[in-house]
Amino acid sequence: MKLWGGRFAGKRDPLFEKFSESFSFDQRLIAYDLRVNLAYVRELGRARVLTRQEVSRLTQGLEAITRYVQRHAHWVDNETAEDVHSWVEGRLEREIGQVARKLRTGRSRNDLVATETRLYAKDAIRTLQKSAVGVLESLLEQARRNRDAILPGYTHLQPAQPILFSHYLLAYAEMLLRDVSRLEDCYDRADELPMGAGALAGTSYPIDRVRLGRALGFSRVARNSLDATSDRDFVCELLFACSLLLIHLSRLAEDFIIYSTPAFGYLELADAYATGSSLMPQKKNADTLELIRGKAARMLGNLTSMLAVLKGLPLGYDRDLQEDKHALFDGVDTAGDCLTLAGRVIQTIRVHPERMMEATAQGFLTATEVADALVGRGVAFSQAHEQVGKLVKYCVERNRTFAEITKEEARTFVPLWDKALSKVAVSAELSLRKKNVIGGTSPRRVSRELANMEQAVSQLKKNLRLTARGNRNRP
Repeated sequence: MKLWGGRFAGKRDPLFEKFSESFSFDQRLIAYDLRVNLAYVRELGRARVLTRQEVSRLTQGLEAITRYVQRHAHWVDNETAEDVHSWVEGRLEREIGQVARKLRTGRSRNDLVATETRLYAKDAIRTLQKSAVGVLESLLEQARRNRDAILPGYTHLQPAQPILFSHYLLAYAEMLLRDVSRLEDCYDRADELPMGAGALAGTSYPIDRVRLGRALGFSRVARNSLDATSDRDFVCELLFACSLLLIHLSRLAEDFIIYSTPAFGYLELADAYATGSSLMPQKKNADTLELIRGKAARMLGNLTSMLAVLKGLPLGYDRDLQEDKHALFDGVDTAGDCLTLAGRVIQTIRVHPERMMEATAQGFLTATEVADALVGRGVAFSQAHEQVGKLVKYCVERNRTFAEITKEEARTFVPLWDKALSKVAVSAELSLRKKNVIGGTSPRRVSRELANMEQAVSQLKKNLRLTARGNRNRP
C-alpha cells in the first residue's frame, strides 16, 4: 500500500523499492505509531473533524492492531510495507474498511515520524539512565568493599602518587553522574510535540496541539512547523551523550585491561566476562572490556554519520532523514548493552590490594610528600624538588627504594634528611592523610565523598521512579 500513489503511473524499479524502504528497521516504532495515531484520532474527534462513529471505528481498529502486535512477538514476519506508517494504515483498512482512509486527515508522515522518534528517544533516555545507575551502584559497591585499598596513581601512565582505590572508582562515578545529567538535558529537548506541523506548514484543521501534546506526554509543543518536521538535533544530542558515556566506559575498560594483566595484577575479571585463546591454553582475555572499548568507536561513527546527514540539508523534510533511525537505534542499543555489561564486570571483579601496595612501594610515589615536608622546614619548593629529584635518580641507578638507602646517602642530596623525612618517604598512608582537602584522596575525604555519592545515586533512583510513575499516570 502506497500513501502517495495517485500522482504516479507504472511500476517502480524493484531495486529502488528495496533501496528506499524503511519498514525493515522503523518497525521498531510500531507501538509509538499506534499510540500517536490513537491520540490524534481522538483529537480529530474533539475538533469535530471526525464524527463520533468514525472515531469509534478508528479507535477500535487501532486498538485491535495494538493487541495483535502485543500478542504476536513475530508479528512482522512475512510482512512488507514501505514503512511502519504504511503498514499500520494498510492493516487498519483490513480491520475496519474504508473509514481507515480518514486516519491521515490533516497529518503527514513527516510530523508523525518526528513525534514517534521523540517518544522513542524519551523512553530510551530513561532506560539508559537506569542502566547508568546500575553501573554507579557497582562502582560504589566496589568502593565500599575496598575502602582502604591503596592504588598507585598514574599520570602519563607513569607512577605518580598514592591514591585510594575507592577514590579512583569515585572518579568514574563522577563521570557517569555527569552522563546521567547530560541525558536529562537530552530528554528535555526531545520533550516537544511536532504533531500538527503537517508536512511543513502546519495543519488546516482546528486541532488543539497543546491538548494533543498532553495526551502523548509532551511538556510543550513545537512552535515552528517547518523546524518541527526537519529537526533532528535531539537525535544528535542523544548520540553525543551516548558517545561521551561510552568514552568514559572505554577509559574504565582500558584501565581494567591494564590492571588485570599479570604485570600489574591489581584486579582479576570473573570468568563469566573473559575468554580464552584457541591456541594458548593459559590465556584469560578481557574481551568484554575490549569490546566495550571497540563499541565506543562505533558509537562515535554513529554520531559522525548523523551530523554529516544534517550538514547540507535544505530546510524542510528530506528523505536523508530516514537514516537517523539506523544511527539512533544502534546507538541506543549499543550504549545499553555496554552499560549493562560494564556494571556486571565491575561488580564481579576480584581486587588484589596487596599487589597495589607492592607497586606503590616501588615507584617513589611519596617523592612529592618529601618535597612538601622540606617546604614545611623553610626550603623553597623548587629547591626541595631538585634535591628529592637527585635522590630519586641516585636510587634508580642503584635499583633501590627510599626504604633501602642510609641516612648518610640521603643527606648527600637532601641535607635535612632525618628519621621524620624517612618516615614520610616510606609511608603511602601518611601521604594519603595529607590530602585532606575537598576532592582529595585522604580516607576521611573519600569516606565523605562516598557517602555523598551514595546519597546522590539514591536520589537519582527516586527521581527516576517518580518519573516512571508519572508517565504511567498520564492520559
